[in-house]
Parts: sequence; structure tokens; C-alpha cells
Amino acid sequence: MRRSLARLLLVPLDLVVGVAILVDELLRPLYRPLVAWFASLRLVARLEAAIARLPPYGALVALAVPFAVVEPLKLLGLLLLARGAFTAGVVTTAIGHLAGFLLVERVYQAGRAQLLTIPWFARIMGWIDAIRQAVIGRIRASAVWRRAVALGQAARQRLRGLRLWLASLRA
Repeated sequence: MRRSLARLLLVPLDLVVGVAILVDELLRPLYRPLVAWFASLRLVARLEAAIARLPPYGALVALAVPFAVVEPLKLLGLLLLARGAFTAGVVTTAIGHLAGFLLVERVYQAGRAQLLTIPWFARIMGWIDAIRQAVIGRIRASAVWRRAVALGQAARQRLRGLRLWLASLRA
């Protein structure tokens, strides 16, 4: 009985986490080129190399600084949205997410090896990864996901056919 009640109470949390992970997975191909461009900048490469040489807790501080700026920015965006300032809220939230992709992700990747030598940090990252994989697994096992994949494949085939038809018109 307790297990059923606990599962029922966790459904809203599961939905929120699932939607957040799904949105991240869907948007990743859109922001990946921007992240690659940012990572290719000489200044960024130098900073990443410097972070990679830091001791574990130095890398943690290097991660904490941009994180401490970016996360409150996202919350400010949500607060603005809640207060009815739609444009300011969306822009602030978008800037917060963009800064997270560009700064926090780059610092994490640069210092990942050192960070994972900190036992409690490695344990937390393991939990986060396990939760993420479980949610993605449940999403991919769902009928909605299978239908979305089938629709995507059908759309790609139609676009391929349209391209071939347009190419035959040019010839």
C-alpha cells in the first residue's frame, strides 16, 4: 500500500522531470552548433585547459561560480513570467539557459575528471545520471514516443520524396 501511494505521489515529479529531460533532448541538436562554436574560441580553450589543471576542489569552485550566476537568472525569468512580464521572463529564462549551455557545461566538461574524484560529487552525478537514464527509458518505452518516432520517420520520408521530385523538375 505504501509503495503504491509513494508512486502515486511521485507522478507529478516524474512528469516534470520527464518533460524537462525531453525538452533538453529535443533542443540539444539546435544548440549543439552554438556550443561547438563557443568551445572553438581560443579564450575558451585556454580557460578549459586551465580548469583541467586545477585540483578537484578548484574545479568545483570554477563550476560553482558560473552556476551561482546562471541558476538564479533562470529563477528570475520564471518569477518575471509569474508576474505577467512575458517577454522579459522568456528572454531572461532563455539567456539563463544559454549561459548554462555555454558556461556551466564547458566548465563541467573541462573539470569533469577532477570533479568525479570527489566522492560525494561522483555519487550525486551517478544518481542524476541514473534518474536521467530511467526517465529517458520510460519515455522511449511509451506508446507516445513510438508514435512520435513513426511520425518523424514518415515526415523525413515525405521530405526525401519531395526533394527527389524537385530535383527531377530541375533536370
